[in-house]
Amino acid sequence: MTSRERVLTALNHEEPDRVPLFIGTSGATTVLGPGYPPLRRHLGLPARATRYLSKPLQYVRMDDDVLERLGSDGRVAAPGPAASSPRKEVSDDCIVDDWGCTWVRRPGADYFEILDAPLRNATIDDLGRYPWPDLTAPERFVGLADRCRAIQEAGHACVLLSGVTLFEQAYLMRGVEECLLDLAADEEFFTALLCKIKGLVIPCVREMMRHVGPYVDVLVTGDDLGTQDAPMMSPASYSRLIKPHEAELLAAIHEDSPAKVFFHSCGNVYPLIGHLIEIGVDLLNPVQVSAGEMGDTARLKRQFGDRLAFCGGIDTRWALPHGTAEDVRREVRRRIADLAGGGGYVAAAVHCIQPDVPPENIVAMCDEVVAAGRYPLRP
Repeated sequence: MTSRERVLTALNHEEPDRVPLFIGTSGATTVLGPGYPPLRRHLGLPARATRYLSKPLQYVRMDDDVLERLGSDGRVAAPGPAASSPRKEVSDDCIVDDWGCTWVRRPGADYFEILDAPLRNATIDDLGRYPWPDLTAPERFVGLADRCRAIQEAGHACVLLSGVTLFEQAYLMRGVEECLLDLAADEEFFTALLCKIKGLVIPCVREMMRHVGPYVDVLVTGDDLGTQDAPMMSPASYSRLIKPHEAELLAAIHEDSPAKVFFHSCGNVYPLIGHLIEIGVDLLNPVQVSAGEMGDTARLKRQFGDRLAFCGGIDTRWALPHGTAEDVRREVRRRIADLAGGGGYVAAAVHCIQPDVPPENIVAMCDEVVAAGRYPLRP
């Protein structure tokens, strides 16, 4: 099979020739900036300037020579900025994003963090005065269809980074603590903020799909809903205050494109998985196996595998950074055994691979997916 055929077969809950692999196909499946040059050196590839899918989050846009060597079955595409966007690099350690959030990198840190949430002290009236981004500006989509079509014609799955979220964007602009307080004590403001963001992102995805809908296989969105032990809110609160808005967003995607929805949420989101299936999530990422009930991947497959595909699951908390190459291979075999039967699994690391992961362990992970992931699977 081509890589594209392999991914589409797995996402249709059928068994392809082997388990597909995503590495470098989204921010959650790539490597962190400082870890990329050592990986290129380990692979014997010449040094190159590091490019980013997200500079504030340090998500690397991996080069094609690395993706080919590691066997990734997807390639990314993404819209560009609007001409009126406030996005700019103030300095190497200070960036303003499309939404007007200022990100800074503290001395010695790998990640950037938001300096001050711009809506931290906002009222409902302030939402009408904020300079919101123009997410449908025509220049954002120039050349995007050609890029997506070229990915498919080369035999890869086209993974479109939509760049849009709802709850996550709300707490980036409001601050996590304030947003959760709103969720519990000021539902009027919380709903007004979510509706404002929704009113921007749904036209954005509709315009995006108008340009590239037939050429996209997987569309990336999501909302970080979980902590290490449990969701950030009760399932009842999620169902009442967040779920209807996410359902509208995913419905717009499904209406305008055959693309499968890749939904990213870190943490233990086990109590919310049924809700995510109901709103139209096709592929759940990253299956954070170190977080509460997400660790029992065999149970996840038994309970949800006929309605939901999984992406991720290869442990980044212990196996990749601290295990040997054989430990990593064993971890890969376990997740394939738990999740890949009958299709419905795209192998990947649990979130962005950190700089403390030895390059040989990254290679071991990718090579073992190819070696152990061939169908029919061995017991």
